[in-house]
Amino acid sequence: MANAHREIQELLADYAGSLRDGCLPTFLKSLTKEEAKRIGESKDFWEATEIVRLMNSASFGAKVVTPDVGLFISRVDAGIASRMKKAQASTRDPSRSHVNLQ
Repeated sequence: MANAHREIQELLADYAGSLRDGCLPTFLKSLTKEEAKRIGESKDFWEATEIVRLMNSASFGAKVVTPDVGLFISRVDAGIASRMKKAQASTRDPSRSHVNLQ
């Protein structure tokens, strides 16, 4: 991405590499105003990016890992149980709440 005057083909190759490596923000920051304008006006570039995205998802789709939410759910359950215990502890027996004012 060091070339300041990249052609559409070079920009597409850089885009594909950035998509593969997961660094699209770096690719976008590397664009000059002229390159960004050419990309915005190029229908061919956008059609090619769709193909690149499809190929990328087909290539790496099996390697995608969905997050395990089990830990999150257990923490939420523990938080709910803790709040319920605190709520029960705060309700006092009325016979124990009198104060001896002698």
